[in-house]
Amino acid sequence: MNSAHRTSTRRSVPLAATAALVLCSVAGCSFTNDSDDTGAPAVPKPTKQAAAFCRALHKELPRTVNGLKRGTADPVSDFTAVWGDPAVQLRCGVSRPAAAATSTRSAGVNGVEWLPEEQDDGYRFTTVLRRAYVEVTVPEKYAPEVDPLIDLADAVKKTVPEGVA
Repeated sequence: MNSAHRTSTRRSVPLAATAALVLCSVAGCSFTNDSDDTGAPAVPKPTKQAAAFCRALHKELPRTVNGLKRGTADPVSDFTAVWGDPAVQLRCGVSRPAAAATSTRSAGVNGVEWLPEEQDDGYRFTTVLRRAYVEVTVPEKYAPEVDPLIDLADAVKKTVPEGVA
């Protein structure tokens, strides 16, 4: 799948998930986790410009993702969000993923390009070609679903402009 591919419906999600996993194995994915021991997402420290995009994104995030109800991240921040238990975690304003330096592959989901990375306990997807990096960690329990990415795509498109971070 090339970066120009766009997935436009839920019916094509399994193909997108499969492609993301294949791309991950080809790209050489990372096996790190930026959460602390409690499983809470670490709060990123975005640049001033990225912080503005992230605050706008936070206001647009859906109440449910992949059928999971939104919870409250601890600590509370405009740069993090969680859904379900175990939590699908979103962090906005993260650093450029290391895998982006070696991979030119991404998976398009509803108009947003994501760099997939396999982790020990699931998958991490980070936006590429956006003015701020948004990271979504999907626990293995929900994998290989990418429905969280579908549910988040509209908010990302609306608030984080295309471009280079």
